[in-house]
Amino acid sequence: MNNGGLLSPVTEKRHKVAWVSYFFLPIPGSGRRLRILVPNASAVRYHLGFSSRSPRMRRKRPPLLVFVAGFVVCLFFLFLTRRRRYNISHQAWTPEPGEDQSSTLVFHRKDLQRFWTWEILSGHYPSSRSIPEEIALTELLTNPSLPSRHNSSLSPKYRSSTKPGVVVGTRGVGPKRVYLDIQSKPSEIAYPPRPLAGSVADMDIIMKHCDFSQDKYVRDCLEVLRIGGGLDNGERTRRGKMDDWHYIYIEQHDDEPTDKNPLPEMIKSDTLDDSEITTNGNNALRINDSDSGLRKKAGAEWEKEVRLPGTAPYTPYYTLDTPSRCDPDNQRLFHMFWAGAFTDKPYLALLSFLYTQNTGIHLHDWPEDAKVCRPQFWLWINPGPAASVPNPNAVHDMFQQLKSNPWASPFLHPRFKDIIHFKLWNTTEQLDGVPEIKDEWRKYRNVLFNSGGHVVSVKAEDPASESVNSTSAATSSISVQDDDQDMTKRLGSKSSDTYDRMSVILSDMARFVLCHRFGGIYLDADTIFLRDWEELWGWRGAFAYRWSRLPNYNTAVLRMNKGSALGTFLFRTALKNGLDFHPMTVSRYTADAAVEGLLLRLPDALFDSAWLNTEEYQRDRPPQPYFTMFEHFFETPARDGAAPQALGFRGFFRGAYSYHFHNFWWKPFDPARDFPDLGPTFKAGEEEARAALRKEKNLKKLAEFRKAMAEKGDKAQKPPPADPVEEEDEDRVEKDKRDLDWAAVLKRTFEAYVRGERPNMYGEWINWD
Repeated sequence: MNNGGLLSPVTEKRHKVAWVSYFFLPIPGSGRRLRILVPNASAVRYHLGFSSRSPRMRRKRPPLLVFVAGFVVCLFFLFLTRRRRYNISHQAWTPEPGEDQSSTLVFHRKDLQRFWTWEILSGHYPSSRSIPEEIALTELLTNPSLPSRHNSSLSPKYRSSTKPGVVVGTRGVGPKRVYLDIQSKPSEIAYPPRPLAGSVADMDIIMKHCDFSQDKYVRDCLEVLRIGGGLDNGERTRRGKMDDWHYIYIEQHDDEPTDKNPLPEMIKSDTLDDSEITTNGNNALRINDSDSGLRKKAGAEWEKEVRLPGTAPYTPYYTLDTPSRCDPDNQRLFHMFWAGAFTDKPYLALLSFLYTQNTGIHLHDWPEDAKVCRPQFWLWINPGPAASVPNPNAVHDMFQQLKSNPWASPFLHPRFKDIIHFKLWNTTEQLDGVPEIKDEWRKYRNVLFNSGGHVVSVKAEDPASESVNSTSAATSSISVQDDDQDMTKRLGSKSSDTYDRMSVILSDMARFVLCHRFGGIYLDADTIFLRDWEELWGWRGAFAYRWSRLPNYNTAVLRMNKGSALGTFLFRTALKNGLDFHPMTVSRYTADAAVEGLLLRLPDALFDSAWLNTEEYQRDRPPQPYFTMFEHFFETPARDGAAPQALGFRGFFRGAYSYHFHNFWWKPFDPARDFPDLGPTFKAGEEEARAALRKEKNLKKLAEFRKAMAEKGDKAQKPPPADPVEEEDEDRVEKDKRDLDWAAVLKRTFEAYVRGERPNMYGEWINWD
């Protein structure tokens, strides 16, 4: 979490990560590396106040700081060598041969091979990127999500160059891809066209142009995303041939023969045992029983042989009839988790959803023969503190509170009933709905609030009792102190000092539960949509995005397929690691098991374009707008104050799919108009919010007056009069802020669309009939 700029964004949700990072020490003769925690010199440098002059990839460190850091590293390493390790039950143990105290791995290699095979055969790996050699597949798998190859010169590299007998590629047998040059017709160039139904983003091309580890700039990435997606419509500057920037394609039937070239010879190795053969159609996978080179989690048992459901046949979008385009396994669900009173933060997330996604509210009725699957937004409400027990009327109470909340009540309007759904979060019910852990998660109820290994204890009055209605993993009633600062009692983040960390930890787990149970894409509530996500839905694989400069995940955006093998791997691994779903820990799970390719780490330019700049990277060529702090979204510096109003929504990270403003729940988007401004249809809620805002201002004014009088020792003066309730006076331009910040401009843009004063980003007007 970024508490009002007090912490680096890298420390989001985990305070201690700011001071440490990972150092990888090669282990001679094993081909593996030992992960060691060391002090984070960047964090020390940041807190000591050194400024960076290196604009791009690397930052120089003062010699004194290097010396101090080296000394601390030595002490830290000595501490690690002397420290005794304990497992979850706190029983001392001695690592067995092949165990690794830093590893999280609990699966045999044959099970890792099954995970990869299941995902590939299900069409969840539409990529030509190599399969890790550690998986040691020895049979060539057909990949239905890759197009067939008709030219031997285009054949991918199937064999490993360093490990004889190991396959690192897949053979495409899917439909051909037709890459699109997306532009509107000359008479419609004012707005970009909607993406074609069933279009797909080629992530291999996106990685080619946007991967930070390959020295790619966010600014250049956004240009490719903008032009390839047709978002520069009518404003394109003449460039050279840009075929390589076309990253969106549609699948079509391939009229050519499946393969003009013979299938590469199946690779067999005498060094591997044929212990098991599993068959799926014409695919044969020979399982390698050897776990050589794998480092099992110390103190944990190997997982029993994994059982996976049958792979679902890969069905290209163009082959689906209208009813099956949105069946339960294909429906497009956006998930978001919220705790506490409904505020302007989820309000703006929902407005941006309506403004950008193809919801059909510009039509009178959604057509029964629609070619596109209508997206839905499921907002999950946690009704009380994360460690509390709900009352039996929680669902009824939730809707009553939503109806009475001016920020939430507009979305209960019948116009949005088919696309926005409020759902009650119940932790016990949700965890019981995950087959992989439903019979075992209660053993971890006392350590459920686990973030990056940091466990927040919740005291239970009766450890033996079990409540099926609990909203937390603690299956007994929770005893909390009456202290207002007690973390377990917080509901929502009202300031940087009273951050609701328990709900943040709970949301770390909730996103994986929701995506695994229902499928779809999870988004943190501090996210704003910036364009249609149609082509992201078309890409069938799972993804999150990069944690700024670090090669780790940020799961503020998470896509997973319903009931997938990847989900099975993650939940069983997390169960053996204290049910820790912090993104840094999830990064360890996938790295230790060599399954990172199954959860693609997309560049943060797609969802978090300002992050690198806020950490002093790529400042020589920043994107537009240029934020050096996340606060600049809410409080744009005066030197850049003309940009928000002059450029508007079109000038805000154009090309990115969304923007993540990293917490700041306590900062209003629009201080001058801190109320929902949605027009006559929602006038009652607006007036209620205005009245509450006036009351708050008057109370603040009275408190300041009394404080001033107390300091002077004068109690005779009368308090100042309350602000008038004259609505016309409130709407005078003189009352408004002269230079609107980016947050205010985006809020007012989305609100104008709902009021019917402007179309959405694709030129569609909302239809209230």
